[in-house]
Amino acid sequence: MKIHLIFSLLLLTSLSPSLISQEQKDKTALIIIDIQEFYYPGGSSELFEPEAAGKKARQVLERFRENGDLVIHVRHNAAKGGDIHKDVAPIEGEKVISKDQVNSFRDTDLLAYLKENNITDLVLVGMQTNMCLEAATRAGADYGFKCTVIEDACATKDQKFGDHLVKAKDVHYVALATLRAYAKITNTETYLGK
Repeated sequence: MKIHLIFSLLLLTSLSPSLISQEQKDKTALIIIDIQEFYYPGGSSELFEPEAAGKKARQVLERFRENGDLVIHVRHNAAKGGDIHKDVAPIEGEKVISKDQVNSFRDTDLLAYLKENNITDLVLVGMQTNMCLEAATRAGADYGFKCTVIEDACATKDQKFGDHLVKAKDVHYVALATLRAYAKITNTETYLGK
């Protein structure tokens, strides 16, 4: 009897780390925001170096798929160039949310879906850094999610206000500097532990 009890305890102890890691893993979701054709060269709203950001987003996506973690694709409704770019195209079983607003949570089922899946942590990548990515990160943090933004898996473009032209790189880094109040900011290499 004692031998069976000791064996059961040893077995439970050896399994518990994997059970804990599975439980933690299930709490994180990747949200890929608006990595769509119209932001790429030849599209109606070209960004600065979207290809590089898309490739980094792909690396993060591959890790989530390998681990069996939750992946959510968000796309802005657009008749022309509205398809999700091939680098991060969804596969069967991955949630796709279509939106008409800047904020991915507004007028969509994103919040309900995250709650349904017991998600506590969000990893966010996408386009544009200072628009839809920023809006989703701020909203996610306000809803109580722990947010991480993968900065080199995001892109934006030059912005103009009156006579002032702000270059895309500056727009990108200013948005990230602000987002530090809402999220951990890291890069793909660090996040993936490469």
